[in-house]
Amino acid sequence: MQLDQFYEFCLNLKGTTEHFPFDEDTLAFKVGGKMYALASLSEWENGTPKVNLKCDPDRAVELRESYSGIEAGYHMNKKHWNTVKIHEDVPMVLLHELIQHSYDLVFKSLSKKVQGEILI
Repeated sequence: MQLDQFYEFCLNLKGTTEHFPFDEDTLAFKVGGKMYALASLSEWENGTPKVNLKCDPDRAVELRESYSGIEAGYHMNKKHWNTVKIHEDVPMVLLHELIQHSYDLVFKSLSKKVQGEILI
């Protein structure tokens, strides 16, 4: 996956907005004002791309045990976030699924009112 593919995949998820809440390097994607994906642009440029994604805690542990390219979320709550190294042993189909999973977890945590506004 290339940066532009990651960017487009996230922006195609309903209600997604992009932000730089921490610095000029850290791109965050949000839905309903809550983050579901973070990535360092300089890491992508340096050829070591990774992305932080929210994950169900039980599944997060299972994924970390199954893939060397999935670790506890860097600078995030390690129980709820994973860091996924893009060019390691994580298949592209799984990466897409994990981005969608992260989005879905955050979307489901939003109030019904906010969910409704996004789905319109």
